Amino acid sequence: MVNSLDQSHPYNDLKPETVIDAVESLGILSDARIFPLNSYENRVYQVGVEEDTPIIAKFYRPYRWSEQAIIEEHEFSWELYDHELPVVPPAKDEKGKTLHQFNGFHFALFKRQGGHAPELDNLDSLFLIGRHLGRMHAIGAQTRFKHRPSITVDEWGVASREFLLSHDFIPRELKLAYETLTQDLVSKVSTIWNRLPDLKTFRIHGDCHGGNMLWRNDLPHFVDFDDCRNGPAIQDVWLLLSGDRQQRTLQLSEIAEGYNEFFDFEPSQLALVEALRTLRIMNYSAWLAKRWSDPAFPHHFPWFNTERYWAEHILELREQLAALDEDPLILY
Repeated sequence: MVNSLDQSHPYNDLKPETVIDAVESLGILSDARIFPLNSYENRVYQVGVEEDTPIIAKFYRPYRWSEQAIIEEHEFSWELYDHELPVVPPAKDEKGKTLHQFNGFHFALFKRQGGHAPELDNLDSLFLIGRHLGRMHAIGAQTRFKHRPSITVDEWGVASREFLLSHDFIPRELKLAYETLTQDLVSKVSTIWNRLPDLKTFRIHGDCHGGNMLWRNDLPHFVDFDDCRNGPAIQDVWLLLSGDRQQRTLQLSEIAEGYNEFFDFEPSQLALVEALRTLRIMNYSAWLAKRWSDPAFPHHFPWFNTERYWAEHILELREQLAALDEDPLILY
């Protein structure tokens, strides 16, 4: 992955006619109807097809992933799909290819998938999600990614912190507070991580929240494997939890019950939940900063990089420092 500011604006040359030309380069006749979908890291469009169902075209952000890393994402999706998991893999052409190039862009096509957001406050839904996560991890644990990174304290914590401190984002009067606080956070997260020397990591979704599922026919359909990587199983679980401690414990119990039908849930990994939340918060701010030269980001995130944002961000990180000392959730 590239850990520096984007080279100019990588999507300047991705115009509607380029999207249509790219789709038609694969022998698909478009009706020229194009509709941008909600995506910031990549560019995703619904493209109309003559006398057929529209398709989804995903154009990967240049310089972010290598071709081999994107292909690994596609192969993982297809491996899950071939095991009858409810995922939406990229379409294959007549030669079996899923990744294509056009005018310097890597892109893939997907079937349009209907559905709605899952009801994460519904315990029956969480049980079903847990069952499918267990199946997914049973397959993911059979090997590891070779070209995609792993979730580490160094990448999400240390590198994020160093990037923000070395670029002109944090206001001067808040910089020292951020520097000392994040140093303590990285140290504490590293200590927690090191308490699990036998931690198992393998291929996971990586960004498994409700926005990356579509509920249809009483099943959670997993989409957007763009952030899949090697990581601990709990990373695909904790993002589904919400509410107070009692609510989260009840939700977790349902997920774990379904999960255990296909793969062993490891309670010891609950110690990583607040550590992973801390790393995600730190990485998110660095991600916004790294993408700030992309005009889409100031437009969609106008609150970022203001003094108020950084003050609230530091307050959130202070709360995380306290949360890291709390006992992990307990499964009943």
